[in-house]
Amino acid sequence: MIAGIFWFSYFNIGLFIREGIHWFDYGWLLISSFYLIYYWYQKKYKYLTIENGMMEVNGPLGKKINLSEVKRIRKFAGDYRLQTGEKELVINTLYIDTESRTELTEKLEKLTAVWY
Repeated sequence: MIAGIFWFSYFNIGLFIREGIHWFDYGWLLISSFYLIYYWYQKKYKYLTIENGMMEVNGPLGKKINLSEVKRIRKFAGDYRLQTGEKELVINTLYIDTESRTELTEKLEKLTAVWY
């Protein structure tokens, strides 16, 4: 959100300081719009959802994985890597609050997957 507000302010200041608007000034407006829309998306949809046996990382390139198909789980550098035969799902735990992180760990420990 801060980055979006910064670039939007930069665009508006440029409008008042310069005599005319140039084509590249619209780039600042585009960048600020991207940041603000991404912030709104993250507030509306949580980073990780677990429903009906499916785990989904929400985002523009989000992935889904069926928990019953998970064969291997690896915890490395604060990330969880869940692997099936052909899919891999990486969960960055820095985006998850502490209480939800413990719930996630408990759910993953209940799976019959191999930890390595």
